[in-house]
Amino acid sequence: MSKRVKPRKEQRGQNLKQNWKHVFLEELAETSNVTKAAQKAGAMTSYVYKWRRENPEFRAQWSAALLEGYEHLEMETLERLRFGTPPGETKFDIANALRLLTAHREAAAKEKARQGKRDKATVLASLNAKLDRMRARRAAAEKLLKEDGVVKGVSEVGANGGN
Repeated sequence: MSKRVKPRKEQRGQNLKQNWKHVFLEELAETSNVTKAAQKAGAMTSYVYKWRRENPEFRAQWSAALLEGYEHLEMETLERLRFGTPPGETKFDIANALRLLTAHREAAAKEKARQGKRDKATVLASLNAKLDRMRARRAAAEKLLKEDGVVKGVSEVGANGGN
């Protein structure tokens, strides 16, 4: 028998299983439907929203689950656009799927960025290294062109007004 969580006052009589969050997040990733996921987890929808507001870790997991659901919908829509709906399967509303994907594109992009987030120092070091490589390539190219007599160095061009 699975262990039960002691009901809190705001659960209004809910007797949630210990793994309710896992069940909820799995169903949310599969369906992108909060109400359906809450029902499968045995929780009230208002309770899962309250849990999301108050728990940053759960909020991040929720966002990740929705991103996964968004990616599932993208893949399913692409498959249906390419191959159609197999005989005997339920109808797939491609127009509404595309509208939903468009509506949630920004949220999905934000979640992808959050998941790939690096700290400022790492990003700055990466940008500085890239700029250094670009400067080195430019200097090497200018040196070769100058040695071949093709063009004057950038500093010489600037000093002579481009002549």
